Amino acid sequence: MVLSLIVLLVPVLLVVLIYRVVQGGDQPVETDTAPAIAQARSANAFPVAEPAGLSDDWRAISAAFQKAEGGQILRIGYVTPDGAGLQLIQSDVSPEKLLPAELTKSGRPEGVVKVDGQSWQRYTARPGERALVLLERDRTIVIVGGAHEEEQRELATAVR
Repeated sequence: MVLSLIVLLVPVLLVVLIYRVVQGGDQPVETDTAPAIAQARSANAFPVAEPAGLSDDWRAISAAFQKAEGGQILRIGYVTPDGAGLQLIQSDVSPEKLLPAELTKSGRPEGVVKVDGQSWQRYTARPGERALVLLERDRTIVIVGGAHEEEQRELATAVR
């Protein structure tokens, strides 16, 4: 019986090893953000900023443009070079509705952070996460996730 189990376990272990080591099974699956960005631009609801200048270590793993109550939202999810998650949200939904929905109702401003000459608000968010928020006349930009502040600032700088 033990011999039968060993005969079955060897091929299973080989398949798992090939998947993880050779095919990079632990790596996040990247997605093309261009269709969602193009859809947001064609809707002409707000000025769409496309991140530029991020290193190849940043991986876009999700991108969606959708209608929401009170406006439209573009969301792009990233895995940072350190392996943390960040989401870039751009929307014309009023900040009074958008921020509680994205950061939780208990999300509160904690001060101003200057990034590339712009004043971003630092906010509390879900447990283990923090957010940077840029309030503009035509849109609100939110960068939220568990990444450290340097990576949040790097993404905020890349948003043009």
